Amino acid sequence: MPKSPNIISWRYSALVWAMLAITTLLLVYGFWNGITDMLGRWASKEEYGYAYFLPFITAYLIWQRRDRLVITNFKPSWLGVGSILIAGFLFFMGEIATTSTLVQYAFVLSVISMVYALLGWQAFKIVAGPLFLLFFIVPLPPFIYNNLSGKLQLISSELGVIVIRWFGISVYLEGNVIDLGDYKLQVVEACNGLRYLFPLVSLAFLSAYLYRVEFWKRAVVFLSSIPITVLMNSFRIGVIGVLVNKWGQEQADGFLHYFEGWVVFMSCLVILLIEMTLLAKIGSQERKLKDVFGLEVPKPLPEGLTYRARPVTSVHYAIVVSVLIIAVSSLYVTQQQQISPQRQDFSSFPLKIGHWQGDEDMLEEKYLKSLKLDDYIIGDYSNSLGSLVNFYTAYYASQQAGSAAHSPRSCIPGGGWQIDEVKEIYLPGLYVKGEPLKVNRLVIMRGESKKLVYYWFQQRGRVMTNEWLVKWYLFKDGLTKYRTDGALVRLTTNINNGEEWEDGDRRLADFAGEVVPLLDDYVPN
Repeated sequence: MPKSPNIISWRYSALVWAMLAITTLLLVYGFWNGITDMLGRWASKEEYGYAYFLPFITAYLIWQRRDRLVITNFKPSWLGVGSILIAGFLFFMGEIATTSTLVQYAFVLSVISMVYALLGWQAFKIVAGPLFLLFFIVPLPPFIYNNLSGKLQLISSELGVIVIRWFGISVYLEGNVIDLGDYKLQVVEACNGLRYLFPLVSLAFLSAYLYRVEFWKRAVVFLSSIPITVLMNSFRIGVIGVLVNKWGQEQADGFLHYFEGWVVFMSCLVILLIEMTLLAKIGSQERKLKDVFGLEVPKPLPEGLTYRARPVTSVHYAIVVSVLIIAVSSLYVTQQQQISPQRQDFSSFPLKIGHWQGDEDMLEEKYLKSLKLDDYIIGDYSNSLGSLVNFYTAYYASQQAGSAAHSPRSCIPGGGWQIDEVKEIYLPGLYVKGEPLKVNRLVIMRGESKKLVYYWFQQRGRVMTNEWLVKWYLFKDGLTKYRTDGALVRLTTNINNGEEWEDGDRRLADFAGEVVPLLDDYVPN
């Protein structure tokens, strides 16, 4: 009986394994703040609960291909080393600009780049799909998440009302409030569909990877997960409206509400499978789904393997050095000496401003821990007519290491408020450093309550309304001026019964005209 031919399988030496262990520890050290922030987001948002499983799924899919990896000659790649350095630059930008999402994407890119640098292109192709799945573990930036959430709430409300009308029920929609006459349903953040969208998009990517068909069919499966989720979530809201109209408000609460959610999610998966079945039948060769979709059975390792030690190359040393640079830059950011300009504390801020009289308030300890600010003022100011404006300014001496001004567009939805309109406006007659004062104008609603909000970021002599621009100047000034101090200024007023939005605009503009000139002593230029 002929012997099986010897097959050479390369193994790493003890030195390489030691280098990999050191590199892993350095990587975790450098990205520690980003990793802990990511884990915290997973724990606090149901939408990201699926992310705990993705690293294990990635590891399993790579393990499945071990029979191909052991016989593939690894050719360490300098391109992978370059990619690690790019990830390091993104990490540094994210840390300086306090953008945790950028740090977390840099972490995933670093992991993938390390694998690419170690394996080379031919071997990397075998595991690329499972590795790219790791990008789905990174949560969206809060202001993007909240903007997306708000838009999906409105879309789901509009489509849900269409479903309700199919059943011949009279219904009126105002913003995200569905008025059934006897009952009112508010489509809140929990009903935005994101808790289905994020896991379904991840599953759709995984399904497309395991779907052994033409690329365009895989792309269709992946991209279709978005409209499927939105439509099914809207259908769910419509069905809840019908049930509430017939049997009462309890149909929209408690166990039944969550059970309906699971039914919707499973229905989305079924639709996805039906879509894949139909796509498999399209083309010159009609195939069944079971023939082109599913996990591959792990194959045993080839017989007759001859193991040899892989030589240590300059690329291996370069990987360690590249990750060491990331770790050192992390240390630099945390220990960088920031310039703290002189300023007055908000404890001395006047409660009498022109014809406005203030009543100072205090934030609860739980909010202070979350905001991580250094000084603040919050209070209600009223004039002789009884008009009320809530004034809030949060000052940060250093906006690094997770401490930065929180955009109201990220925080407002957390209180159950729906952002109905966002636009930038100039306040006539008001100037900061010779420039007209531009503010963000937000129209927010919760049920029948209405508020108007003005806010802007006053940072190191600049007044900005764009969150991305704020991040850019944090990065620039942190490097060139050694300053990342700044403040968020927010004015809020209620729109009472009988008032128009223009009344709120006049009120806020009048108060801003009194308070803006005073801020220079408390928010340094």
